[in-house]
Amino acid sequence: MHDHKLFVQTLSEFVRTLVRPYDVDAVLNDLAIRVADVLHLSGAGVSLANDGQLQMVTAIPAHLVALEKYQEMHQTGPCVEAFHESRVALIPDLEEHRDQWPGYVEAARSTGTSALACLPLALDTDAFGTLTLYAEEREWPEDDVAAAGLMADMATGYLINASTHHQQLELNDQLSHALDSRVVIEQAKGIIAESRGMSIGQAFELIRNHARRHNVKVRDLSEAIVHMGLRL
Repeated sequence: MHDHKLFVQTLSEFVRTLVRPYDVDAVLNDLAIRVADVLHLSGAGVSLANDGQLQMVTAIPAHLVALEKYQEMHQTGPCVEAFHESRVALIPDLEEHRDQWPGYVEAARSTGTSALACLPLALDTDAFGTLTLYAEEREWPEDDVAAAGLMADMATGYLINASTHHQQLELNDQLSHALDSRVVIEQAKGIIAESRGMSIGQAFELIRNHARRHNVKVRDLSEAIVHMGLRL
């Protein structure tokens, strides 16, 4: 049975982290530690999708890294199926699946793992990775799975929030670059208009036509006009 008090405390701390800047790897590592503590597990791991395949992010404790790496290398096992099918996989006894995943079961046995649960980190039917729960023996009661599922949902929220934040940063960079380009182009237009005794509109046409003829960007040509003294 999971530790309900620690579970509530963990969710509270995760929610507070979500509204502050955070490192995704550090958060997922903390998730693995916390879920193992809350559910009294022998360990936990997190893998994320990369081009449709699972890659290990973290495994706690260290001896479980080999099992997560086996999964990553061979792309086989209950977690791979849970990821591709966006469903929870509960395995009370891995030995019952030796015919299905012989190499994976042997690798798990070498780490002392005989029971595990795999929960997809998913939004609707789109999976981003998996949260794996490791135990020496476990029947996976419904309350424990529900608690782990909520923590997996929190991790999914972190991933989506981080992706959105990254997209916003990229957009801000693009807007900043566009603004910088506009400034230097306006400066170049003014310089050419003054040096050639023409209007701002005529100066821009001259700059644009020159850029086209020489297969260069208008911004790069404008940079040369403003900062290198180029005159057309």
